[in-house]
Amino acid sequence: MIEVVAAALIRDARVLAARRAPPHRLAGGWEFPGGKVEPGESDGAALVRECREELDVTVEVDRRLGTARGDATVAPIRLSLYAARLVTGEPRPHEDHDALRWLTAAELASVEWLPIDRSLLPLVAAALRVPPSPLPDANRAGRL
Repeated sequence: MIEVVAAALIRDARVLAARRAPPHRLAGGWEFPGGKVEPGESDGAALVRECREELDVTVEVDRRLGTARGDATVAPIRLSLYAARLVTGEPRPHEDHDALRWLTAAELASVEWLPIDRSLLPLVAAALRVPPSPLPDANRAGRL
């Protein structure tokens, strides 16, 4: 099982969606930014690292919204989706993505989500309607 984390990066009642860039086999599909959890790394630390690498931003990880399972080329994956907030920087796509969009709950269906991310949309829509919770100090450093 490959452990993957993703950020429902929420700002002003909108969530950030990222479109996969070619030549990836999932090119053109929309997803929540994130990536693999490295051995010995916590989910929070992985998510902070991935957002820095993929979007050139620093985030605070809030609460886990849910998990989904899917199949990758080499092994099954478990995706854990966390609500997160920007601390510094403005997201911009890097090598894995070629476009970003901020979507309201009503706009979530306006992009072609990758199947595993699509399965989590009801949880994201609910999170967009609920104010974020206060963050304990441990989460601020990505130590979930």
